[in-house]
Amino acid sequence: MAELTEQMVRDALGKVPTPQGGPLAAAPALSGVMVNAGKVLVTINVPAEAAKAWESVRQAAEAAVKALPGVASTLVVLTAERTAGARPAAPATAPAPRGVAVPGVGAVIAVASGKGGVGKSTTAMNLALGLKDLGLRVGLLDADIYGPSLPRLVGVRRQPETINEGKTMLPLEHFGLQLMSIGFLVEEDTPMIWRGPMVMSAIQQMLKDVKWGPLDVLVVDMPPGTGDAQLTMAQQVNLAGAVIVSTPQDLALIDARRGVAMFQKVNVPILGVVENMAYFVCPHCGGRSDIFSHGGAHAEADKLGVPFLGEIPLNMQIRETADAGNPIVLSAPDSPQAEAYRHVARGVKAALDRVSAGARQAPRIVIE
Repeated sequence: MAELTEQMVRDALGKVPTPQGGPLAAAPALSGVMVNAGKVLVTINVPAEAAKAWESVRQAAEAAVKALPGVASTLVVLTAERTAGARPAAPATAPAPRGVAVPGVGAVIAVASGKGGVGKSTTAMNLALGLKDLGLRVGLLDADIYGPSLPRLVGVRRQPETINEGKTMLPLEHFGLQLMSIGFLVEEDTPMIWRGPMVMSAIQQMLKDVKWGPLDVLVVDMPPGTGDAQLTMAQQVNLAGAVIVSTPQDLALIDARRGVAMFQKVNVPILGVVENMAYFVCPHCGGRSDIFSHGGAHAEADKLGVPFLGEIPLNMQIRETADAGNPIVLSAPDSPQAEAYRHVARGVKAALDRVSAGARQAPRIVIE
């Protein structure tokens, strides 16, 4: 069997007609084709007002590519960008629409940070395992398209299987969790040179085109920052709450504050703040050093009036087990570091229970 090539994919797309009647392969809307070891990613970029007309093209393109010999997995992303100068569909003062629920998932929570490099992905992974230890059915979605880390954190490089004639992906199951990441679809060193709308479209497909569940909680490892992808995710997905991860130093706290403010502006409850790399204990002498200061995230949580979920130490075993694909909550469950993550998980579950109870509480009419 001949090796699958980009030209073979483009030839298949040449048989897919666009709404204008020409072949997709020759259309300016075809913005990217990536082929790597049988895994194919196709991006189609159209104006926002034309997105509905192009959905059938996306489906036809996906079917055409999947019919090629040697295709292991296919992701066709349709992105809709508003043209320059176009007016928004609603006035700026209109309230943000309530996000949609994810089928099969009881609650979706975002693990976010205002900046990168604070250990958010490692925290999300161990938090998911901590919630599982509490008896919950848990999934973990790696929503960082540019820098997916979930395959390395769990030590898995398998490709997701598909059902429903290839239209639906099945999440990978590992460590008792349901998992999904763009990293399962591309090689580790493949750069994702996509613009914001393409990233958001891929995230949406990993949510709605994956057969999640039944799950009590889906933990979403968000991209770092407070840009378009984060804001759109917060608005379009019915998030039960957000967990903010920060180191204690002032520079990180500034960005964590922005993250809290972003979620509050779109009415997403803040489940709490985690202070990561809170302190370092020397493995040789036992001396403690507050490398990134200490207590800053706790003080910031108190200042903002949101729960403080706990401290995670800066520890070599946490780093080593994460790099080895064997997270510390699983590999060293009796360690103080694993207990720190389980403490955070208990706080998150309690916060979720409070949010759920508040949502169930109906208004009461009082007549005096």
